[in-house]
Amino acid sequence: DFVIPKKEQSLIEAFNQWRERADTKVCCDYGLHVAITSWNEQVGKDMEILTKEKGVNSFKVFMAYPGTFMLADDEIYQVFKKCRELGAIAMVHAENGSVIKELEKEMSTLGVTGPEGHLLSRPEKATEATNRAITIAEQTRCPLYVVHVMSKTAADKIQEARLKGQIVFGEPIAASLGTDGSQYFHKCWQHAAAHVMSPPLRDDATTAPYLMDLLANGSLSTTGTDHCTFNVNQKALGKDDFRKIPNGVNGIEDRLAVIWTKGVETGKLDMNQFVAVTSTNAARIFNLYPKKGRIAVGSDADCLIWDPQATKMISASSHHQACDFNIFEGLHCRGLPIVTIVAGKVVYENEQLNVSQGSGKYLETICFTDYVYQKLNKREQIQEQSFKQRRIEREPYTGDVISTNHPVTNGDAKTSPKNQPIPEIPAAGFHNRPATRAGGRNLFDSSFTLSGEQWDDGNLRKTTRVQQPPGGQSKGLW
Repeated sequence: DFVIPKKEQSLIEAFNQWRERADTKVCCDYGLHVAITSWNEQVGKDMEILTKEKGVNSFKVFMAYPGTFMLADDEIYQVFKKCRELGAIAMVHAENGSVIKELEKEMSTLGVTGPEGHLLSRPEKATEATNRAITIAEQTRCPLYVVHVMSKTAADKIQEARLKGQIVFGEPIAASLGTDGSQYFHKCWQHAAAHVMSPPLRDDATTAPYLMDLLANGSLSTTGTDHCTFNVNQKALGKDDFRKIPNGVNGIEDRLAVIWTKGVETGKLDMNQFVAVTSTNAARIFNLYPKKGRIAVGSDADCLIWDPQATKMISASSHHQACDFNIFEGLHCRGLPIVTIVAGKVVYENEQLNVSQGSGKYLETICFTDYVYQKLNKREQIQEQSFKQRRIEREPYTGDVISTNHPVTNGDAKTSPKNQPIPEIPAAGFHNRPATRAGGRNLFDSSFTLSGEQWDDGNLRKTTRVQQPPGGQSKGLW
């Protein structure tokens, strides 16, 4: 889960609050990411405490939601820089929040108030934030994890960065792999609103297969859910304004079945890749491997028994989630878990759940995970050596230093080489360069101003303005 501090709440206070909520209830082991929603010196100190004392190795920033969660680029730079220093992983929600805010206003002005406005105000190009996040991560030499990859454009930027050797991980979710944004144009408001999430599903039926292809070739690394459910009457907060619809969809219960059906059953993923993108890769990235993400002596006894022939149709009428809508409604799945084992105990079998609240434990995730930092540290060493080799040893400059905006200065006295005062040039119009040694106007400078003022109006050596052209003024009509 993501720890998201309230306004004026410290990261440590928010973290402790999440632990208190979870520890008495959890039925399996869990870890925590922490969201950074503001930046100052104290936030940096809290990040250090969380990594060294609380077992947190990942921090999430938002490039969306201005006024609440969104950070400016310079703040994101500082967070990424701190993550690199601590050996943590930076996570990012990548959307251009400022542009989206203006487009939302435009949609409202045009009378577009339904759920379709959510998609229309978030065009795929607004995911340029993905490229911006990748660039900032590259400059800070920080590993980056892009959450809920929803579009081809964002996925392509991640693939491009990985091909260049940058440490970037992309996470499409069950929703972006199992359905699409055509749902926002459904005639039923409840149906359309139930799919509202950010970034939105894309109105392109080829997006989901494309993302699955990138999972198969390793350009994208993991799958998640961004699970956050609301009932229809809660989504109805935005019945007259799509901007007020609570963002979030389901996914946890159906993630594995959807990915098997859309990936393995279509021949895009093999069984080993399925295990990797749903379990092993995440365990490696967040430093839980080999205790998690692997079935072996010495690993935790958490595993599934999977039946590739089992089938079901997903429906809100039969799912186990506490919400009245399922975005995968009607999807026929092939491949299902039939037994779930947690810590060596069978907790799910024959569609019956048998768990004990509080039986799970909090997992400390340690920084500088080898899977992420081994390559990064080596590349950084090579880069530093390259910079040192390209450094040029030079004799220090000992000549005069002349400002491009002020006359020649010699100590506190403004003088010419002959110790004659150099006239000051008014800083008007395009007058930026100093006068010549003779005191005249620098011909590389412009003398034009809208007021008609000239730089040498107060100079006694000022040349006379010509009132008439050569040969005298002509007043005749021709």
